[in-house]
Amino acid sequence: MNKCVLIGRLTKDLDLRYTQSGTAVAQFTLAVDRQFSKEKETDFIPCVVWGKTAENCANYIGKGSLVAVEGR
Repeated sequence: MNKCVLIGRLTKDLDLRYTQSGTAVAQFTLAVDRQFSKEKETDFIPCVVWGKTAENCANYIGKGSLVAVEGR
């Protein structure tokens, strides 16, 4: 099983939308810093969350929030 855990900051506020069936969908970009020798590099990871999790994320986190994302 492939598993990924990312910790980073949101680059902007979440984009919360609803499908035609009423399911919530939130999209955001996570900026993850990584140390590469003495230089810092940043990866920008697009993320999508669904359902009640999407609604909770939209209510409680915003631009610059430190977030941990676990997924596959």
